[in-house]
Amino acid sequence: MNAHSLLRRSVLTLGVTAMLGGGAHGQAPQPAPEQQDMHSDKKDIRQDKRDLAQDRVDRNADQRDINTDKRDPHKDRKELRADRKSK
Repeated sequence: MNAHSLLRRSVLTLGVTAMLGGGAHGQAPQPAPEQQDMHSDKKDIRQDKRDLAQDRVDRNADQRDINTDKRDPHKDRKELRADRKSK
């Protein structure tokens, strides 16, 4: 073997190796679906936080209404007793 054929084989080997490596890299799964999943998960989390905040507001309003309803009969009984005493 002379130097010329040795050089040709090594160049061909490197070329084939580079093409196979590039082809394998091109067939690798794209990270786009994973990034899209992460994006949609973050969006869902933000929406869930908004929903929880709204639920908290609703729960507090309901509790205020319950407390008001508890005070109403007490006031009514108090007024009835005061009316009975004044007669």
